[in-house]
Amino acid sequence: MRTHHPSNRLLTATGIALLRTDADALLFSAKSFAAAMLAYYIALRAGVPKPSWAIVTVYIVSQTSAGASLSRGVYRFAGTIVGAAATVVIVPCFVNDPLVCSVILAGWIGLCLYLSLLDRTARAYAFVLSGYTASLIGFPGVFNPAAIFDTASVRVQEISIGILCAVLVHRFVLPKRMTGQFTAKLSATLRDARRLAGDALHGSPGPEIRRDRDRLAGDLLALQGLAGHLPYDPVPVTPSRETLHLIHDRLARLLPLATEVGDRIHALRSADRGLPDELPNELAALLDEAGRWLAAADAAGRDAVAIRLIDRARTLRTRIAAEAVTAGGRLAANLAGHLAELIGLLHECDRLGRIVARSSARTAIAATMPPETASHRRAGRATGYVYHRDPWMAAWSALGAVAGIVIGCAFWIWSAWPEGGLAVSILGVCCALFGNVDTPAPNVVKYMTGSLVGVAVSLVYGFAILPRVTDFAGLAAVLAPSFLVAGSLQARPPTTYMALGITLTIPILSGLGASYAGDFAGSLNSVVALFAATGFAVVSMSLFQTIPVDAAIGRLLRLNRRDVRRRALGGAPDEALWTSLMIDRTALLLPRLRLSGASHPDVLDDTLRHLRVGHAAGRLHRAIRHLDGKDGQIAHDGFELLTAIALRFGSGYRAGPSDATALHRRIEALTARIAESPTAAGPIADNPIADRALLLDLLIDLRFALGLGGAVAWGTDR
Repeated sequence: MRTHHPSNRLLTATGIALLRTDADALLFSAKSFAAAMLAYYIALRAGVPKPSWAIVTVYIVSQTSAGASLSRGVYRFAGTIVGAAATVVIVPCFVNDPLVCSVILAGWIGLCLYLSLLDRTARAYAFVLSGYTASLIGFPGVFNPAAIFDTASVRVQEISIGILCAVLVHRFVLPKRMTGQFTAKLSATLRDARRLAGDALHGSPGPEIRRDRDRLAGDLLALQGLAGHLPYDPVPVTPSRETLHLIHDRLARLLPLATEVGDRIHALRSADRGLPDELPNELAALLDEAGRWLAAADAAGRDAVAIRLIDRARTLRTRIAAEAVTAGGRLAANLAGHLAELIGLLHECDRLGRIVARSSARTAIAATMPPETASHRRAGRATGYVYHRDPWMAAWSALGAVAGIVIGCAFWIWSAWPEGGLAVSILGVCCALFGNVDTPAPNVVKYMTGSLVGVAVSLVYGFAILPRVTDFAGLAAVLAPSFLVAGSLQARPPTTYMALGITLTIPILSGLGASYAGDFAGSLNSVVALFAATGFAVVSMSLFQTIPVDAAIGRLLRLNRRDVRRRALGGAPDEALWTSLMIDRTALLLPRLRLSGASHPDVLDDTLRHLRVGHAAGRLHRAIRHLDGKDGQIAHDGFELLTAIALRFGSGYRAGPSDATALHRRIEALTARIAESPTAAGPIADNPIADRALLLDLLIDLRFALGLGGAVAWGTDR
């Protein structure tokens, strides 16, 4: 019998994936070219002055899925209308002062860039296009304000034709639906979540769990990016927003929870005395069965087992908490509670994932979810993905763009360069399109490289091929090779920017107008303006818009510490929102760490620690606030502990060798006081949130989050 080596299977799978990618790229390229030619034909028939802009718009709008193409088209149209209207208002008002007019236009582009950096959703493209359009229309019209309205009007018409054709072709010709991509990504994310939970239960090595955590954080950001286009997908029913929010909330909570469970299992396995004899056996049996449940292949068959495991873990937690008199017993109760939550989250994610896969209607959600999920929905606690937004960093990038554009305008006006308006408009486009990353200059260089290829191809077309073309069919035939190759490159992320340089340059420089009008001098001047603008954009963005990777990492960590301090002092009480925000910051750190030349081995661990400390401190503050007035001494000690934690995460704090010991002693003293207090034995102030078991659980959570779990002999009396 012939057996296949695992490496051969891997190579086969890789080859199939590459072939599928090639096929998808070729299909995208063919549809984009068909849409471009349709747009060009309609623009010619409509008699617009520059039909080449319809082709350019098709390639800017086109995306690899029908939903993304429609959403991008809608936002481009909205941004074009707003940008054109702003230009029509700005340019005539400063007709007598070109420099002031240029500064105001640069300020508008900066404002649009600032808003796009704050938004970070698919809507951000509308803000980008508002600045992009103002740059394209406004700067060439600074010295000809009388024609600005007509220019804006025809540009909107040309762009609208391109948007319409791109959307129609990608939507109705062999459409690639975003819903299918989202469902496939969700299935992969759920597998990653189960792998992370399984690694935590089995005590896998630290690097393996870190890799699983990082993968899950990246998965959540990717899912959110896909979900933004789902409402535009051409399917009868798409998953409801609330369903997507529920899935995200549970997966986001799972990421730190898996670490919580793993830490406690490791601590209990390290305890060698003081625990009841039967306790380790019961927990071990529960953990083994949970591990088998995670590994089960039959998703539907896991439901009944999950419900039984959750009930068993909750019963065990209640019994242990009532009988626990040692630190190890309280830790075991804490582990059982977290294990019930872990299984419950994965169980709900499985069921929600099946709902999404079936594309069920909203009304089916409540009927297929467990009671805990339905009550969670009624409480309005489905938060969904929360984006990290940094106004200061956005303002830095926006002001850098304004500075670069103003310098370019000053040189243009001072030198009276005839092609200066075109050059500055291209500079503004670069600042708007590429300014949404920390280091935009490399992307501009890729675009510039593609533009160099596009210029060479354009000159061949404009002065060797197009003069011999006599009809539209012949024109489409001679354009096909270049656009099909460039379109396939555009569908591949590593070469997208370079391909855009090709597809956006050829239609304009090759003279694709209503009739052939070869103008070598005009084309040469445009080429000089193009490369002067993109070259200056690289320099300007490197000086004014680049945020060093290490500085961006450091700022995120400082914001984490600031927010932990706020939560310890009672700010931002919504735990789900806090968890989601920190997951987004983790996802933002991942690519920056890969780009950083410095070594940051503990950054992601620190971010997870900040998440866990903030979560535990916020919940503890709320619980102690309910206790205040019932047991003043416990409340006083609790607030002192939280104040000490806030100081620990304050700006300028320098940890001393004895600080961890002092914090540990505070937690120990408060734990002992709560365990011995009769007033904390049951619900406090008629609020079950602040009972003794919960307070003890939160102190254990806080101890582990602060990294003090290893300082406790969990098997001894406390």
